[in-house]
Amino acid sequence: MALARSRRDSGMNYWPGFVDALSTLILGIIFLLSVFVVVQFFLSQEVTNKDTVLSRLNAQIAQLTELLSMEKTGKGTLEDSIATLRASLAAAEGDRDHYKSLYEGAGSGAASADAKVKGLAGALDAEKQVSARALSQIDLLNQQIAALRRQLASIEDALETSEKKDKEAQARIADLGQRLNVALAQRVQELSRYRSEFFGRLRTVLGTRPEIRVVGDRFVFQSEIFFDSGSAALRPEGRDELDKLANALTDLEKQIPSEIAWVLRVDGHTDIRPISSPQFPSNWELSAARAIAVVQYLISKGVSAQHLVAAGFGEFQPLDTAQTEDAFRRNRRIELKLTER
Repeated sequence: MALARSRRDSGMNYWPGFVDALSTLILGIIFLLSVFVVVQFFLSQEVTNKDTVLSRLNAQIAQLTELLSMEKTGKGTLEDSIATLRASLAAAEGDRDHYKSLYEGAGSGAASADAKVKGLAGALDAEKQVSARALSQIDLLNQQIAALRRQLASIEDALETSEKKDKEAQARIADLGQRLNVALAQRVQELSRYRSEFFGRLRTVLGTRPEIRVVGDRFVFQSEIFFDSGSAALRPEGRDELDKLANALTDLEKQIPSEIAWVLRVDGHTDIRPISSPQFPSNWELSAARAIAVVQYLISKGVSAQHLVAAGFGEFQPLDTAQTEDAFRRNRRIELKLTER
């Protein structure tokens, strides 16, 4: 009997440690599940941002990798615990058999031994249920991680598709830009050709007169051809010259294709000497009025208004900065320029 009591006492000592280990295991599983739920919540919030999704997903993948490593470690711990439980179960079953033998051989201690055997059997069943729940939770966690990896793979595929479409769109835009540049260059070349023809015809029509010059891409007429001093009313001699110009322009309108946007810009210029009259308070008004008078006369002779522009520059664009009568005369001018609209 003393031997049986000592064995019973020694059999009761390992349960507190076993219960502590089991509690630690359950807390670890709950912690893993909580971490997973938090990670899944932040993943669902961050995936919506397309611009930063890759960097954040990479960070989350790293976290999941750490979780997986923790899960593997926990799984190994659980397997070790299960092995320990199995060993304990085997030991308990041996104790149960031993107690049964004692029950059969000893009538006086049979009732207490049977109760203890039942208690051990119940505890073992409970431990088996806890182990089964832990394994099922681990399997569920593995399934959720696998689903999350599939979602990440689909997101990466969608991003790759989007980047591919962006590259194709950029290539098409670059191609269209090149075509547009070629078309614009062709239009400029065509306009330059018509400008050369127009200037050549004007030289033929107007002749080689000293008061009419070509400066760069412009025809320059001295204001005295068209206007008296301080006036914006066309002189009869100026009307004759503009009649020749109007004929050349109407012929040019028939030759230039309609898709080419062109205008003849008429610029009025004065010398630096100020003017102040009720009709023209400054050189701005005088230069603009002279350019408008030329444009209106050309329109009256059949030139399309959409191909004419009048601009007044006052005294601020001189050809000669000298303070002489000859410089003043050269700066008082009407310029014609065929250009793009």
